[in-house]
Amino acid sequence: MHSHPNSPNQNFKWAFFINLAFSIIEVVGGFLFGSIAILTDALHDFSDSLSLGIGWYFQVLSGKRQTEDYSYGYRRFSLLGAIINGTILIIGSLFFIYHSILRFINPGEPMALGMIGLSVVGIGFNYWAYWKMHGGKSLNEQVVSLHLLEDVLGWVAVLVGGGLIYFFNWVWVDPLLSLSISLFIGYKAVIRLKNCIHLMLQGVPGEIKIKELIKDCETIDEVERIHDIHIWSMDGELNVLTIHLSVKQEITLEEQHKLKEKIKAKMKEKDIQHVTIEIEKVEFMKDHSFLH
Repeated sequence: MHSHPNSPNQNFKWAFFINLAFSIIEVVGGFLFGSIAILTDALHDFSDSLSLGIGWYFQVLSGKRQTEDYSYGYRRFSLLGAIINGTILIIGSLFFIYHSILRFINPGEPMALGMIGLSVVGIGFNYWAYWKMHGGKSLNEQVVSLHLLEDVLGWVAVLVGGGLIYFFNWVWVDPLLSLSISLFIGYKAVIRLKNCIHLMLQGVPGEIKIKELIKDCETIDEVERIHDIHIWSMDGELNVLTIHLSVKQEITLEEQHKLKEKIKAKMKEKDIQHVTIEIEKVEFMKDHSFLH
């Protein structure tokens, strides 16, 4: 699937209003068909709408430029939005796991044709919202798109379950599918949330290896050794590096500038966009054992 040209803010806005509109349709359909399952999913979709609203707010905020209070700008707020949404998604998954187990014990008698009809509409609405968010680069967009994928799969489950209930009266299929999807989405959300927390705590982005960066820098003729290096990510997209190195001999300011440009070019190849470099004459400084 190809990503679309809309900005993240536009994607969030579309997904929010699509999800909210369908939540209202679900409430009406749930009462018309007398289905507690559909009403429960309406509650789920309203919680998704809340998550989308939170994600949209933080995505807008993350686009603000730097201020005296936030010298790096507001990009990290996007990461905070992803953590909040990931937490909501895990709680929601646990909620549906619990209710799936209850429905194994007491399956009820849902209206199969009502389930089938509304599920077709549900797949259309939720896939539309998912398509709007899919392909987003920020962790915030990725977590929200996972929310929407859960909704698409949930309604596919309702469609299949409704068909099996209508033709075979297998009322246990509905909670089985619900349980499977909840476990799958919950597992994915835990992995994403772990990644978000890792980055929020200024952990090194997973795809970047410190020892490889040091090796690349030390292959440059002028560089004697790396004394200090720190790498973190603002939001899963903008990666930041500070590096402290010594040179083999005194070099002019112009040569220092050229050396810094060489290093920045190498770091750009490693997907590191913001680089701060400090250069000095070689000295025997305190060794950082993890660097070598």
